[in-house]
Amino acid sequence: MATLGARLAAIAPGAVDIELDWAAGLTQQHGFLHAGFVSTALDSACGYAALTLMPEDVAVLTIEFKINLLAPASGECFRMEGRVLKSGRTITVSEGRAFALQAGHEKLIATMGCTLMAVAGREQLRD
Repeated sequence: MATLGARLAAIAPGAVDIELDWAAGLTQQHGFLHAGFVSTALDSACGYAALTLMPEDVAVLTIEFKINLLAPASGECFRMEGRVLKSGRTITVSEGRAFALQAGHEKLIATMGCTLMAVAGREQLRD
């Protein structure tokens, strides 16, 4: 997330919000935030939301996601919400929503359905 300039904006059990500012290096040919970066930040929000409900010695790994791009990602900054729908011992299902913020107005630009799995016994990188 540091590569995108993203920051953790909110965290609660089963819920995480990530925010990032518009940056020219993250855009596609029309100046919109590239869909790959929208997907990346939403996947992270969903994954971190799932991780909040997992044991401390467990990591999280996305095993599937589907994204719906609803509108061009045009805005001053963006908020990605990850929310857990169902947390299980091995599999967790989360949903994500991406919002563009411009001049005090918020617009839904994408949604994500995300399936994640708990991974135990593997070394992981931590920030």
